[in-house]
Amino acid sequence: MTYSGKVRVGGPAEAHELGELIISKVAVGPMENNAYLLRCRETGEQLLIDAAAEPGTLLRLIGPDGLRTVVTTHQHPDHWQALAEVVAATGALTCAGREDAAGIPVPTDAPLDDGDVVRVGRVELGVRHLRGHTPGSVALVYDDPDGAPHVFTGDSLFPGGVGNTRGDAAAFQQLIGDVEERLFTPLPDETWIYPGHGDDTSLGAERPHLGEWQARGW
Repeated sequence: MTYSGKVRVGGPAEAHELGELIISKVAVGPMENNAYLLRCRETGEQLLIDAAAEPGTLLRLIGPDGLRTVVTTHQHPDHWQALAEVVAATGALTCAGREDAAGIPVPTDAPLDDGDVVRVGRVELGVRHLRGHTPGSVALVYDDPDGAPHVFTGDSLFPGGVGNTRGDAAAFQQLIGDVEERLFTPLPDETWIYPGHGDDTSLGAERPHLGEWQARGW
């Protein structure tokens, strides 16, 4: 099946199969959150991004091979409603941005800072700290040796704009500044973007609109 990045709550997961990594995307919960299960092809080790809701759905996706790590992209409750149950069932290591860890009720085993590396088997994911939506929001960057990079942005970047900063002009400037500096500037247009809600996009699709986002202020 061709990966489209379009999933819906109650529907099946979709798998994006890369040379060294399999990315499974599923939509869960009343806020229609995306959760992403990453599996290293060489080792079979798995990492979950955002145990957002519906622990049963997530545990079925994880399956019998277990879970090594779960990364929470930020502290908003819709992104960690299933975290306690998933960790209890799997014993997974918990990771989150350092500045957001205190806002997540499940203890964070490994606080993340900009430039850190999170591993799933042989695969490395670079941490990018994107301030503004929350103080400690993080994105994960997979620099695929066989193709374009892949970035999991949480609620910091979506098709059509950056994340909600609730009318706070300073927070918006911080967020759009970090997104430009840490994603748009170093990464190519072909970079695949996996957001915390909704459909996937690419940096190339969004780059022409950066000036528009700046002008509108959200």
